[in-house]
Amino acid sequence: MKKLIRSTWFARFRSRFSGALFLTPAFALATFWAYWLRFESAAFTTYFAEMKVVIPVAVAIKIGVFGVLRMTRAWHDYVSFLDLLRLARATAVSAAFLALADTMHRENGLLPRSIILIDACLTTIFVGSMLSVRRILRERKSTVSLTAVSQTRVLIVGLNETGEAFLRAIRSGSEPHFQVVGIVAQKPRLVGREVNGVPVVATFQEIVEAANAHRVETVLLVDGELSSEDLRSVVNDCQQHGIAVRVIPSVSRIVAGQVGFHPREVDIEDLLGRDAVNLDQEQLNRWLSGRVLMVTGSCGSIGSEIARQLLKFSPSKLLLVDRSETGQFDLGNELQEAIDAGTVEVIVGDITDTERMRSLVDSYRPAIMFHAAAYKHVPLMEQHPSEAVKNITKASCGLVDLAHLFDVESFVMISTDKAVNPTSVMGCCKRVAELYVQAKAAHSSCRFVTVRFGNVLGSAGSVVPTFRRQIAAGGPVTITHPDMTRYFMTIPEASQLVIQAGAMGRGGEIFVLDMGQPVKIVSLAEDLIRLSGLEVHKDIELKFTGLRPGEKLYEELYIEDERRLQTVHPKILIAESEQLALKDVIKHVADLVSAAESDSAAIRAKLKTIVPRYQYDGLLLEPVNAGSIRAADSKRAA
Repeated sequence: MKKLIRSTWFARFRSRFSGALFLTPAFALATFWAYWLRFESAAFTTYFAEMKVVIPVAVAIKIGVFGVLRMTRAWHDYVSFLDLLRLARATAVSAAFLALADTMHRENGLLPRSIILIDACLTTIFVGSMLSVRRILRERKSTVSLTAVSQTRVLIVGLNETGEAFLRAIRSGSEPHFQVVGIVAQKPRLVGREVNGVPVVATFQEIVEAANAHRVETVLLVDGELSSEDLRSVVNDCQQHGIAVRVIPSVSRIVAGQVGFHPREVDIEDLLGRDAVNLDQEQLNRWLSGRVLMVTGSCGSIGSEIARQLLKFSPSKLLLVDRSETGQFDLGNELQEAIDAGTVEVIVGDITDTERMRSLVDSYRPAIMFHAAAYKHVPLMEQHPSEAVKNITKASCGLVDLAHLFDVESFVMISTDKAVNPTSVMGCCKRVAELYVQAKAAHSSCRFVTVRFGNVLGSAGSVVPTFRRQIAAGGPVTITHPDMTRYFMTIPEASQLVIQAGAMGRGGEIFVLDMGQPVKIVSLAEDLIRLSGLEVHKDIELKFTGLRPGEKLYEELYIEDERRLQTVHPKILIAESEQLALKDVIKHVADLVSAAESDSAAIRAKLKTIVPRYQYDGLLLEPVNAGSIRAADSKRAA
């Protein structure tokens, strides 16, 4: 063992100081030139004896300092500005030790302070040059080799750390198929400057002219650098002139393993311009790490993404509950590594089966429950309102009661903007569940909270996948109404904010996620058609079909009498309103469940009693007639 320790210590010593010894000529030359620059020819006459003492001492100090500070680790092909800063620190420390040694040698010092300063500067220059030469040679070699590769001339639109990293990747040969001939910036004052040797040639408004002037075939957009309006404008201008548009993924997404470091096609998410979510990692770690967590509706778009996000916080056990056998099977395959480690358990179970859910909660005793299971398709629930009551209201209330009974610490229910001034059975059932969660919070140690938000992009059965299927089939793309708008956010964004809101909740809050600006469904469809390389009304037709039962032209996030309160997170707000008494809500829910055994009219009448703002039948928005559709379509085409 002692021999092993000695050999390990020697290996570390050798790795630290052997590289520093290699720099001995540079160290000695720097001190010699410091004397020459300071005294010129007198350095060989008057100061030669002094130099014979000072140079070995200076070299020894530099070797020691560079070894201790591990500067030899900067000796590689990818030396960076940070490595040069470390070099400057090492030379400064060496200079300080040299001055200290000189002072200790003689009371007033032997060396002129100018020698120490010049020596430090020259050491930085000489060693920095030696460190950089390998990178310079590698990049020159890569540049020469790239001439043999067929390259696409490109412009980079916008520039941040992602764009600068991509430029360096091209120089290193990692992206050999691109030749960056210019940069397009937002600010006119930047035109004419250079970044990493590449000129800034135009502003966003001049991108087509710049592309034509430089014979550019493709434009690369830097992810996260352009606003949604600028991005849409750039994409439209380029596509109209036959210029391909691709996106350079952000460094954060590359590091997270979500994408590779290669340009990708522009996606509809880019045009929405949703900002990245900042989470309080410390708070979430305290809340989730080492705990037993349960997610209902784990096969759904939101439920499955919540599960993925929760795994990042190292729970002791993550229970994923859903009644979809196929969905659970697929999710289990995706999370097989976590299942093998004993962290994840995939459970087939129906939330409407009260005894099954009681058994699960009693057996596993989760500390935190995320309730994402619910029917969501409005027209289907209009046809089967009794199923909406059972699945959305009754099941949610049952889970709330179980969370209270088995001392669950926190319960987070996913709600929807359709619960605000509802015109559908689905939305009204969610609103009743909201009322129950709020009322129960006042009588329980469990922290019951609700998180309300709108549509998410790409969820199963949502409008974007439907539009993509219709475009792939050659059209038409069907839209219910030319004026319909919806709020949208990405699935990861919504899931992360749900978790953050759950950690912030103290009980009884209805959190509302910042959905940004509503998006016209017609504009969304047109963007998807253009992103597919096709033209609206030429390659793909738009067809308006009229509002379906229960649908609204626009969704809302707040009820009229709800107050909007800020929280510490800019994307999470609170909708505060007067809460109903628990005994009243319990009676309402019991009556609603009883009505679910009769006919649809009784269900809707009871929902109207509980939620007076609920509108249905004759109170719904009147459907679009064919004339208004044709008029709106002609206006857009013009």
